[in-house]
Amino acid sequence: MGEQPSLRTDLRERASLYALLPLRIFLGVTFVYAGLDKLTDSAFLSASGDGSIGDLMRGVRDTSAIPGLVDLALKSPVGFAVVLAVGELLVGLGTLAGLFARAAACGGALISLSLWLTVSWQVTPYYYGNDLIYLMAWLPLILAGASYWSLDERIWPRSRRTA
Repeated sequence: MGEQPSLRTDLRERASLYALLPLRIFLGVTFVYAGLDKLTDSAFLSASGDGSIGDLMRGVRDTSAIPGLVDLALKSPVGFAVVLAVGELLVGLGTLAGLFARAAACGGALISLSLWLTVSWQVTPYYYGNDLIYLMAWLPLILAGASYWSLDERIWPRSRRTA
């Protein structure tokens, strides 16, 4: 007869199921909030003026790692702001629901990477900039997906995916 798993082993296995859940909830809520905040801020959704996406992008253009990306956004700053906000909202909802979780995490990582290379690139020391930290936080979700409390697991259970 096989040995019974110890309480310690059982707790470790159960903890590994939940390990990424706090990160998923934090990133999901944060990105939903960020998207909604942008979509409901008329000042942000303007090409110019205090607090506008246009002024923000013009302000970081010369200090960004990729000024060409900023120039591209400046061709239509309001359109860029809407795409960014909707992207954040979709990434956040996908992450919270665990629906296409790896794709949502890739989207979150790409948003964070683009913001790091443009908006927060000039922050010194680098660890004061939050976009790099968000980029790193998305990596475990890209690698592991969302197996617990997720629509992905309901739709495509691991048992069927590995069969």
